[in-house]
Amino acid sequence: MAKLNDKQYAAIAILSQPKRGGLTYEQVADTIGVNRNTLYEWRQQDDFNDALMRKIMRDTIERLPEVQASIPDHIINDGNAALYRTMLQSLGLLTEKVEVSDGGKGADIDAIRADIERMKNSE
Repeated sequence: MAKLNDKQYAAIAILSQPKRGGLTYEQVADTIGVNRNTLYEWRQQDDFNDALMRKIMRDTIERLPEVQASIPDHIINDGNAALYRTMLQSLGLLTEKVEVSDGGKGADIDAIRADIERMKNSE
């Protein structure tokens, strides 16, 4: 990994803020003292983007407990089913669809359905 310079780290500090701290890319470049094209070139570099992503993740992790704590209220107050699903997945309580096989034994689906119906009626 290439070492980034001080101006790149200054750019990362601004770019990692929500909505770039309210600045345009031109203003970011002016603030750190580089040409807008230089900033664009940095944005094309893996090392720069990796460092930017790490900074965003560090900043986000600090607020994660606060975000997690707010989720139940959003689910209840807004009826947000998608957020409920996401919360369950994040807690490992909901998994993706799992296909079940009969192991090649050729299960009789109609017989299984009949058994299920019989069990429902016996309750």
